[in-house]
Amino acid sequence: MKKFLRVFAGISALCVLSCTPKPSGNGGPVYLDTHADIEARIDDALSRMTLEEKIKIIHAQSKFSSAGVPRLGIPELWTTDGPHGIRTEVLWDEWEQAGWTNDSIVAFPALTALAATWDRDLSALYGKSIGEEARYREKDVLLGPGVNIYRTPLNGRNFEYMGEDPYLSGQMVVPYVQQVQKNGVAVCVKHFALNNEETFRHTTDVDLDDRALYEIYLPAFKAAVQQGGAWSIMGSYNLYRGQHVCYNQRLIMDILKGEWGFDGAVISDWGGVHETDAAVKNGLDLEFGTWTDGLTMGATNGYDAYFLAKPYRDGILSGKYGTEELDEKCRRVLRLIFRTAMNPDKPFGAINSEAHYAAARKIGAEGIVLLKNDNQVLPVAPGVKRILVVGENAVKMMTVGGGSSSLKVQHEISPLDGIRARAGKDIEVVYARGYVGDTGGSYNGVSSGQDLSESRTPEQLIAEAVELAGQSDLVIFIGGLNKSNNQDCEGTDRRSLDLPYDQDAVIEALAAANPNLVVSLVSGNAVAMPWVDKVPAILQTWYLGSEAGNALADVVFGDVNPSGKLPFTFPKQLTDSPAHQPGMTFPNRHKVVYEEGIFVGYRWFDEKDIEPLFAFGHGLSYTQFSYGEAKLDKSSMNENGTVRLTVKVTNTGDREGAEVVQLYIADKESSLPRPEKELKDFQKVLLAPGQSKDVTFTIGADALKFYDPALPGWKAEKGEFEALVGSASDDIRTRAAFTLK
Repeated sequence: MKKFLRVFAGISALCVLSCTPKPSGNGGPVYLDTHADIEARIDDALSRMTLEEKIKIIHAQSKFSSAGVPRLGIPELWTTDGPHGIRTEVLWDEWEQAGWTNDSIVAFPALTALAATWDRDLSALYGKSIGEEARYREKDVLLGPGVNIYRTPLNGRNFEYMGEDPYLSGQMVVPYVQQVQKNGVAVCVKHFALNNEETFRHTTDVDLDDRALYEIYLPAFKAAVQQGGAWSIMGSYNLYRGQHVCYNQRLIMDILKGEWGFDGAVISDWGGVHETDAAVKNGLDLEFGTWTDGLTMGATNGYDAYFLAKPYRDGILSGKYGTEELDEKCRRVLRLIFRTAMNPDKPFGAINSEAHYAAARKIGAEGIVLLKNDNQVLPVAPGVKRILVVGENAVKMMTVGGGSSSLKVQHEISPLDGIRARAGKDIEVVYARGYVGDTGGSYNGVSSGQDLSESRTPEQLIAEAVELAGQSDLVIFIGGLNKSNNQDCEGTDRRSLDLPYDQDAVIEALAAANPNLVVSLVSGNAVAMPWVDKVPAILQTWYLGSEAGNALADVVFGDVNPSGKLPFTFPKQLTDSPAHQPGMTFPNRHKVVYEEGIFVGYRWFDEKDIEPLFAFGHGLSYTQFSYGEAKLDKSSMNENGTVRLTVKVTNTGDREGAEVVQLYIADKESSLPRPEKELKDFQKVLLAPGQSKDVTFTIGADALKFYDPALPGWKAEKGEFEALVGSASDDIRTRAAFTLK
């Protein structure tokens, strides 16, 4: 019925806003063409709307929807949480689920896993798949993806983002955005901007220099807007230089809508609005989540009390505000509605399809990063007859919890079940708990249905695991973090870089009991590894969603040759990270200054000559790749600095595999400090054993520029540059110098 009503509303709107006669200058009717462009339809709608109708469409009417204009056939706008799957239906005024039986979906891998694929085509597949699920569920706006920069490994929400590098994040977000919106569903790129910690996210006031702002924290958002064509963007909770970002003059008006020419709608994060005046003047278009306890607080007009509702209307009627800002907000919201809810060309969508499960599995497997593989412990050798799987994360559902990205799935394949299914009858797979972490499994009324209660002591659990390890050919420990508070979770940050629940003791005991040990870490963050030298094989497996167990088994058994690369740096200790230097406070309740400036992630480790535990871009394979000499095509150079570079990459092993070839640029003569090198391009190439391919990069002027606050603006200075090509930020295989004249 809901789908029928939405279709009927769209048809009605096409008729009302396109076919209704309007008076002409000579008294005769003027009909607006049914196929008129969106801007003409917006003008028509605005000319017909009353003040009350305009006010209603710029704030919520329920937890996840805003009003349309029934009189004109303009439908409601329905949003949904993402970015890894379509959230379950909730009650009108509350976060609790509505109890539907047909709103289970496919959970796709977390965005850290997508970023770890370093594969633009997989980003497009992700966007296409999740966009189809959103479309089928009649959602108009998908609240995601997230592209906040990984500034600290303690940020509880890092698992929802795409890593520490602005270029990688920008390249990976664009195909996602484009493919989602081909379904007539808007993305809402979040959280704009500088939302890099969770605990005090409503009060943290961020300050940083303009170079860091433009070079590190804004490029992925800019790419989503200008290259991806994002139709909406979400303002973050935090403040920037004393002003909340949902209505920040500099970020919203000057940069987003001014410099970048963003024509979409700025939507507040839920509860991110605190006043009417700044919200009116500084670019917020659509207010959600303010006082949304609504009816449960005994108020029957909770939504009318929003800052952009009655207070704004009363201000207009009293003369405090004009109507220019209101019309601009309505114009942007109407543009969003016409692009989505009233889009006559959008497809029907699909949900829980075989194609979507296949996409989730493929993205998950290709996002897994093989951090270490001494003695070729992986993949599982032909002679293995008994595998011991240890760890709570081998059985715990990870799609439930973690905040707004929590999902209600049709199914979730656990790592243990995935390994057992792939092992078949020829390999015995046994399980030991090893440790007890979070025995809960519910969020906003969605329950995993698991009973993870445990009566045995930690000592007993370790003893059992050690005994079984001694009787097994291979041991796979599956641990890491989970979606509980103070781990990978919205609203709280981690308290330590260490693994929780004394997992280090379990790993140490297993390493002593069996030399064939694989540690598989489920997390969206880096963790400390005091046992790293004692463990021969380590996998970073992220949160992989519905097909988690199958994706892991694909890699463990060698059906998929791992090709994932880290989208952020693993430090050896927390104090190696730039946000955790002496005198710097985390989390920050009030003022925080990003003192490290542009030196974030690998840029910092290079600048300070700190050896990481595992570097940005690192990831091994079951085969090996050699790199030839980087060759510059001098004939391609022009006055704009464009030059082509080619390097031959060869698979020197005995398995087919994919290598991510990474291009970094070093500026040798800059007038301002610059990082030792910066990622400027990458290509993923699939090679058969013995096969070679020439990988060619075009180095344009943008790859040479930096932001100069004195201009202010971007510039490339003449002088010496160096192109560095390698397999990771700390594994440069070849380089070539060139001069910008």
